[in-house]
Amino acid sequence: MNLFQIENPKFLKDLNIKELESLSQEVREFLIESCAITGGHIGANLGVVELSIAMHKHFNSPVDKFIFDVGHQAYIHKILTGRIGQFDTLRQYKGLCGFPKTRESEHDVWEAGHSSTSLSAAMGIAKARDIKGEAYHVVPVIGDGALTGGMALEALNHIGSDKTDMTIILNDNEMSIAPNVGALHNMLGRIRTNSKYNSFKYDVEDAIRKMPQVGSRLRDVADRIKDSLKYLVVEGIFFEELGIKYIGPVDGHDYEDLEQAIESAKDYKGPVIVHVITKKGKGYHPAEDDKLGTWHGLGPYKIDTGEVLGKKKTVSWSEFMSNSVLEKAYDDNSIVALTPAMPVGSKLTRFQKELPGRFFDVGIAEQHAVTMSAGLASNGMKPYLAIYSTFLQRGYDQLLHDVDRQNLNVFIGIDRSGLVGADGETHQGVFDISFITPLPNMTLMMPRDEYEASHMVDLAFAHEGPVALRYPRGNVPGVDIKTPRASFEIGDWEMVKEGGDVHIISFGPTVALAEDAANALDGEKIEAAVVNARFIKPLDEDYLHELGASGRPLVVVEESMLEGGLGSMIAAFFSDHHYTNKLKRIGIDNEYIEHGDVNLLLEDIGITSENIKSEAMKLIGLKHEESPN
Repeated sequence: MNLFQIENPKFLKDLNIKELESLSQEVREFLIESCAITGGHIGANLGVVELSIAMHKHFNSPVDKFIFDVGHQAYIHKILTGRIGQFDTLRQYKGLCGFPKTRESEHDVWEAGHSSTSLSAAMGIAKARDIKGEAYHVVPVIGDGALTGGMALEALNHIGSDKTDMTIILNDNEMSIAPNVGALHNMLGRIRTNSKYNSFKYDVEDAIRKMPQVGSRLRDVADRIKDSLKYLVVEGIFFEELGIKYIGPVDGHDYEDLEQAIESAKDYKGPVIVHVITKKGKGYHPAEDDKLGTWHGLGPYKIDTGEVLGKKKTVSWSEFMSNSVLEKAYDDNSIVALTPAMPVGSKLTRFQKELPGRFFDVGIAEQHAVTMSAGLASNGMKPYLAIYSTFLQRGYDQLLHDVDRQNLNVFIGIDRSGLVGADGETHQGVFDISFITPLPNMTLMMPRDEYEASHMVDLAFAHEGPVALRYPRGNVPGVDIKTPRASFEIGDWEMVKEGGDVHIISFGPTVALAEDAANALDGEKIEAAVVNARFIKPLDEDYLHELGASGRPLVVVEESMLEGGLGSMIAAFFSDHHYTNKLKRIGIDNEYIEHGDVNLLLEDIGITSENIKSEAMKLIGLKHEESPN
């Protein structure tokens, strides 16, 4: 079959099992070859090839609604809905999104990049269907890791109680980004390995159906006997106790098993969960053998060896931060580390290995992670919570209500702050400044290099009250942290370069762009100061009063949202103190930033040394003439 001729999934209806298996092999080969060039979420997609094909064969998308949890496992869905010709642009600037995207296809009905949202969305879609008197299947697909999220459990509780008609596909590959943890994971493990329950259940149900018509009372008694006896076979029967019919475990790589399970689910009126067992990375040994989540999402690689291309032996910000905290933990027994299912991404595996009793991976449970950190701090511990900026959004109420309101000593390492590139708008870490700075007790900082970061770790653990330290995706600059530099306290900004004509204020990685712009302005006979605003909260008020009194213009550059950002805070400070300095803010202006190379995204936004130079010249009344080169 020529995969590039696929326009929609209707052709699957006529394929037999042998033809479906052949199609599966072709899809796998294409994914391995294509993602070797572009990178992507290869492991998750290789594991759901048969499941995705079976879903499209036995349901009728887009009439029937597929809601993918997280969405990084939707590559086969995209191939079957006519988008294979765009895979050479996968996760690239202006190219095919790595997640479902409603504007790409009518088959993409729900967008997601965070886990545990599919069941709540499915409940809303199904209830809208019922209110409008429509008839179609609603099919959320959720992984075993995402099922640990509190939001998913809230939705299951509602779905079971309301008896909402839908077919839930539980894709159980025993692994999310990192090995799963917790009681739910253990419960699923017992179900996977216990085939007795399903054979027992089906035998009893078949016997009840065949009973002679001797009255409903006898049938009710038989039902109660069945419900009582099942506890002798499997502990819990978690889903059925919630009111959701359970089908499984089903071999997610066997088309006969999948067909039988899906067709049974379609015939049932009410909520059904089809428990499908799959192998993450199936068909490609490097991805199959991955136990640490390395093949969850990655860049280009060599097909024959699985070697990831372009990886240099340098220290990432995540590794530097986690190792810095670990060094402190050896000297202070009250320091503990937590993460919501990201020990690999946040490079906490060394901490986990060396101090296992003081490390907690709480699973995909960001709200729990934040409040657990607060609980630890309330009892004299010093928790370090490593969490991606995009995932901290999910624990905002807990950050406000449980951490900041009680002024507890929680140290939050905000990983992937700023633009993250290929994962796109659901993962860009550009909102945390706007939602953290209004919190009365919070200190928020961002280093421009590892020297500052190392000192900030010391300040964070010594500080009374909550502290958040932002750090970007990528590698540290590589400065010598042992070379003495001027010490600083919380709230102290740094004058990187003196200048009397205009001030350029920035923080983190964009300080380097500010320096480049200032050096370029030297060539225009303009003296530009560069200020490293390493503490976003509190502001360096002494410096700002001095700058305000001088009347000098200023440019504020930030790789984050302008609304509620540093530039807005400085503008409010000047207004409150009746300063009239000209001010230009450069950052993200009220829009979501899609996927693509970070440098290209920065250029689109205007966070470049050239644009900083241009805006600075405009402020001081000079026209900027672009170089002919």
